[in-house]
Amino acid sequence: MTGQPIVLVTGCSTGIGVHIAVGLAQAGHRVVATMRDLGKRQVLLAEAQKAGVELDLRALDVTEPASIDACVAGLMADYGRIDVLVNNAGAGVIASLEQTSDADLRWIMEVNFFGVWNLTKAIVRHMREAGKGRIVSVTSVGGMVGQPLNDAYCAAKFAVEGMMESLAPIALAMGVRVSVVEPGPVNTEFMTSANAASTQAEAALTPPYQRIAANYHALSAQAFASQGQSATEVAATVVEVVLAEMPPFRTMTSEMVRAMVAAKAGDETGNSVIENFARVVAGWE
Repeated sequence: MTGQPIVLVTGCSTGIGVHIAVGLAQAGHRVVATMRDLGKRQVLLAEAQKAGVELDLRALDVTEPASIDACVAGLMADYGRIDVLVNNAGAGVIASLEQTSDADLRWIMEVNFFGVWNLTKAIVRHMREAGKGRIVSVTSVGGMVGQPLNDAYCAAKFAVEGMMESLAPIALAMGVRVSVVEPGPVNTEFMTSANAASTQAEAALTPPYQRIAANYHALSAQAFASQGQSATEVAATVVEVVLAEMPPFRTMTSEMVRAMVAAKAGDETGNSVIENFARVVAGWE
């Protein structure tokens, strides 16, 4: 890329998005850091000031097509191009199929899948016309391995993985490189928000879900405590992918993620992963 690359990053109010935006700015990119509510920009501004970088902050609600169109049009008017798109905005809810309300399901799919689909669609044509560009989407190990009480979240992340893997060869033929970055547990405000969103669903739990939820939360807490990454670690991986001359399509951010994906890939029946999760959440010996 010639000149200062123009980068659009979504979900920059907290966590990984904050550090992606700051890291790319430190690398010399012109970063347009977006979030649904600019009233939540304090954390981002503090980190940018600490790092000595400037960011272009803009409002973007990825669940609203009109917001997407306005943001993309504004960037094209101001900069004339968008060199890199980082799809980072996300939402979660901890609930099984029975406990997931229709409203929660639609919200999770709107943020995690349709938002990625619509924003990518709005930008990829400009990259196609320029004959170059990068699209990097932060997905999850939950986009490769389904996990208990993450039915809606995993459904959305699987969908993003399928979308990006299907888009990648066509985009590459037009000079645009597509990548996904797959974290495992990350110690950010994301899980706090996901757990808060799950309160109503958990209040309605009936046997055997109460026992399953308790065992799942114990497993999850252990994973976050022993193998959870920081937002800065995951963001650094995303920055590396953006800066790479020949970025891989898929990057897993930890050994835990690699082990989970390898375990699934090594059993064509799919039984081992499912039975291992069932053993934990059911409390089987």
